[in-house]
This record gives sequence, C-alpha cells and structure tokens, in this order.
Amino acid sequence: MWKWLVGILAVILVLGFWIAGVYNNIVGIDQNVKQSWAQVENQLQRRFDLIPNLVETVKGYAKHEKELFENVALARSAWAGAKTVSDKVKAAGQVEGFLGRLIAVAENYPVLRATENFRALQDELAGTENRMAVARMRYNEAVQEYNTIVKRVPTVFFANLFGFDKEKTFFQAVGQAKEAPKVTF
Repeated sequence: MWKWLVGILAVILVLGFWIAGVYNNIVGIDQNVKQSWAQVENQLQRRFDLIPNLVETVKGYAKHEKELFENVALARSAWAGAKTVSDKVKAAGQVEGFLGRLIAVAENYPVLRATENFRALQDELAGTENRMAVARMRYNEAVQEYNTIVKRVPTVFFANLFGFDKEKTFFQAVGQAKEAPKVTF
C-alpha cells in the first residue's frame, strides 16, 4: 500500500516539476519578447531624440558657414567694385571683419565644414536605422519563439491555463514607415 502511495506521490511530484518547468519556460520567453520590444522602443526614442537635433545642428552650421562665406564674398565684391577710397576702406573693413569671424570660427571649430557635418548626419541616420533594423529583427525572433512555444502541444494547454497570450504580434512596417525617412534642408 505504501509503495503505491509513494509511487503516486512521485508521479505527482514529477508532473508538478514538469508543469513548473513548462510555466517557467513560457515566462522566460515572454520576458524575452518584452525585453526585445523595449529595445525597439529604445531605438525609436533614440531616433526621435537624435535625428531632429542632428538636423538642426547641421542646418545651423551649414547656415552659419553659408552666411559667413556669402558675407565674405559680398564684401570682396564690394571692395572690387568700390570707386572711391572711402568705399574701398569701408569694403576692406567689412572683409577684415568677416575674415576675423571666419578665422575665429576656424580656430574654435577646426572641423566645422558643412560637408563633414552632412556626412556625419548621414552616418548617424544610417546607424540609427541599422540599430532599428537589428532591434526589430530581434523582437520578431523573440515573437516567433514565443508563438511557436505557446502553440505546441502540450505547452498550448498550459499557456491557456496560465493566461498567457495566445500569440504575440510581429513588428511590421505600416504606411509611411515602409519608406526610408527623408531629411530635407
């Protein structure tokens, strides 16, 4: 009689540990999906924070350089077109003033060139989009693993019993997100 009770108790314990293992496996995979989605949101936030700031920075530097170079060119033209000494003195003063600003800019920002800033912006945009692609891929892989495990027998019964989602949703690009972002200056 005791042998039967011990045998039944052993079967119940093995079954209990097996159910706990299945439950813990589903929990782990579910947490992986949540962590993967958090990384997607992290990259979306990075994109949201980074790109507008970079665009404004590059626009500011490009505008600053453009304005400075245009002013230097206008002052040089004014000097070349000056007819009187006073016009030449005035134009030369403008050129000196703008050249002084240009030298100060060059000293303070030795790599301040619009082409480099535009390249840096392009690199940051590409890096952000690559990070987004990797985060979306990892999320979709985690969703695939979760969806596979909760649809398999016997896990499907425990997933339903313990109230887990029957299926997680894959990340899919919709609407304008299917097109690469366009940055205009």
